[in-house]
Parts: sequence; C-alpha cells; structure tokens
Amino acid sequence: MKRLLPRTLRGQLIVLIIAALAVAQAITLWLFIDQRALAVRSALSLEAADRAGNLVRLLEDAPPALVPEILRAANSPLVQFSIANAPAVNHLNHAGPMHIVSRIRALLGADDKRAIRVELHQSAGPMPVMPGASPQMMRMHQEMNAGQMSAVELSLSIQLKDGRWLNMTSRFHDPPYQWVWSETATFALTAALLGLVLWLALGRLVRPLKRLAATADRIGRGEEAGPIGIGGPEEMQQLAAAFAEMQDRLARFVGERTRLLGALGHDLRSPLTALRVRAEMVDDDETRERIIASVAEMQEMVEATLAFARGMATAERVETVELSLFLGAIVDEFRDAGGEVALQGADTRLRLRPNAMRRALRNLIENALRYGKRARITTSVGKADVRITIDDDGPGIPEDSLERVFDPFVRLEGSRSRETGGTGLGLSIARTIVHAHGGEVTLGNRPEGGLRAEIRLPLGSGEGPRADATVGV
Repeated sequence: MKRLLPRTLRGQLIVLIIAALAVAQAITLWLFIDQRALAVRSALSLEAADRAGNLVRLLEDAPPALVPEILRAANSPLVQFSIANAPAVNHLNHAGPMHIVSRIRALLGADDKRAIRVELHQSAGPMPVMPGASPQMMRMHQEMNAGQMSAVELSLSIQLKDGRWLNMTSRFHDPPYQWVWSETATFALTAALLGLVLWLALGRLVRPLKRLAATADRIGRGEEAGPIGIGGPEEMQQLAAAFAEMQDRLARFVGERTRLLGALGHDLRSPLTALRVRAEMVDDDETRERIIASVAEMQEMVEATLAFARGMATAERVETVELSLFLGAIVDEFRDAGGEVALQGADTRLRLRPNAMRRALRNLIENALRYGKRARITTSVGKADVRITIDDDGPGIPEDSLERVFDPFVRLEGSRSRETGGTGLGLSIARTIVHAHGGEVTLGNRPEGGLRAEIRLPLGSGEGPRADATVGV
C-alpha cells in the first residue's frame, strides 16, 4: 500500500480523496443498476399482465374454433399460453403480486371477480418447448435459453367464464448493463477538477510546513535561521509562533550556560596566576614543586574548560567545503608532525563550520594516534548523511564506558589515564561540535582490535556524492 501512495502529504491526500470519490461513484452506480433492474422487471411483468388480460377478453369473445390459432399467435419464445382444466399456479389463496393482479382486473373490468393467481420467482432451468412451434420459433427459443442472463419467471392462471383456466408462463431477463462512456468521462472530469482544486488548496498548507522543516534543518545544523514568516491557516501560524518561541528559548538557554562557563574559566585565571607566583616563594623545594604542579594542572583544566565553552559557541559562519580537501588539509598537518594518518573514501560537499569541525576531528585523530599509534580515516556518502570513521590499533575502551567517556572530565584508567595526556574534555568538545552541526559521533570497539570513532553529518539540499566520488591520501 505504501508503494502505491505518493511520498508527499499533498499527493497522499489527493489520492485518498479521489479514491474515496471513486468508491462512492461505484456504490452509486451499483445502486443505480439494481434499481434499473427492478424497474425493467416491473415493466416487463406489467406488459405480460396486459398481454394476458387482453388475451382473456379476446378468447372469451372469439369462436371456439379460433382459440388454438389465437393461442399460437400469442405465444413467443419467452411467453407461452395454454388453456387447461386446472390452474398452473395451484397454490390455494394465492393472490400473487398485487400490482399484476390489479392490472389484469383493470383490463377485465372492475366488477369482474374471477380468480386470478400469480407467482413470480427466479427461473430454475430452461423454458419448456412450445408444442407445435415453428422451426424459426424453435431456434429463437434455443438461443434465448442458451443465454446466461439472470431470468425471472412469471406464472399466471386466470379463470375463464367456462370454468377452464388460461395459464401463462413468461420468462424475462434482467438486461445486461451497457457501459456508457459519458459516465466515465464525467467521473474523469470530476476527479481532474477535484485534484486540481485540492492541489492548489493543499499547497497553502504544505508550503508553510516545508518552510518550517527547512528552518528546523538549519537550526539543527547550528545556522542562523532568522524569523519564520509562515502564513496559511491559523493552526500553521500558531505552530510557527510556538516553534519560533522554542528556538528563542533554546538559544537563550545555551547562550547563558556558555557565557557562564566561559566567565567561570576566565575568572579562575587570575587567582591561579597569583597562586603560582606565591608558590615560587615557598622555601621547601619539594613542597614548592608539588604546589606548582597542582597549579599547573588546574590551569590546564581551566584552559580546557574555556576551549569547551568555545566549542559550544555557534558564532562561526557556516561554509560549504569539499570533504576531500578539508580532511586532506588536516591529514597533512598530522603527517608534518610525524603522525601516521591515512585517508580514503568518497567525496562530497558539506555545509559546516570549518574551524569548529576541524577541532573536533583533530581531537579524535589525536586520541587515535595517542592510544593506537596510527589513524585510518574513511569517508562514505549515503542518501541522507556522510560518515567519517577514524580507526586505530589501540587497546580499545571497555564496553560499559563507550558512552561515559563523552562526559566532561571523564578519564579512564590504564592506557587512557591522565599520565598519557589530556584533561578529559577532548571527546566532550568533539561531540558538542558535531551535535551543533546536527550530526552524531559514536565510539565502538573493532572486532579485529582497536577503537572506531564514527561521525555522521547530515547532507543538506543539493549535497551528495560527486562524479569523482573517491579520495585517497
């Protein structure tokens, strides 16, 4: 079912409404055919009643010698008359359909009280062959009985003045429905006009939703979205106002926390500098060295805190970069410093903050080189995002700590302890920057050994794999 429906909201609504119109039209047509069959059946039964009533009057007024000829002339492949001493409809007190009885009595006279018996039912088999029928009549009889149309049989017995009965058996078929192409044309025209009106009307609803989605995408990437000018129905305007208010609140919340963190780290610099100066005045060498080492460690943490605050800021402008050139420049920096770094994979264009993303990638590559001796960077481009993986050959991270290491100031024991360097903010800064771009960064242990860091960044409008979509450095 999902494959039959269009992907867009506008298209799905139009298809569903036109489908509902088609179902309603089919039900109406079915009811019309049923009513038409009833009307035709009633008209045929009344015509047979008229024929029987007139035949009774003719037989009672004609000489007895002409009766066989009159009956033969009145017969047809679907209507057969006969005169017998007993009625063919032998149900006692059987009045039959009143409209047929009333029609016959109207032809015979209002004062006529003779017995009239009528039975109307579905046909169960072919009509019997008339005795003495001509060859032409026999062929017509066989052709009509060979048809597969639905048949209704009318049995009629009318008492004559001499006490005998005129029996009539008539079979008539529900005529097949002849498709009228004007009905198809009318439905097609109605569906086309309805689809056009719905397309134009729903556009007033869909366009604001598209603008809202584009704005949300820009905000998710950390770009300046600006005011949301959404018109349309009142509900859409309310949604846009609520979205804009949420955007302002989030911006204020993040801005306040970032400024608070930056101010705290900045204000700690002065007392730490004063402590270092006073530590130099301590006479005992061992005590002085310990105090200076502690102060240096605190200063390093303060600088890392300020760096973390800068990583949370979103003041840098978003630019479109070539992924291969962007990563190639970072790889060259590490190679110039003696690092063993390799780069391969697909190329594409990305919208990002170059300085912030460069810093996040550097943190991850530095971790790979520090704990795994070498780093292998691989890029792949999907339909909606680009993936950058950084593999190393280090000892990895315990499974229960893969998520915890992203918390600020978290440092694991062993190979990733403080002695190997770092303050525990590198991964936090990297994740903060990637989140600001609307992406995600995860860690995982490789089956063959080592750690894998994976960055997923969303592709924007018009971005995707290039024709020369491979890169290797």
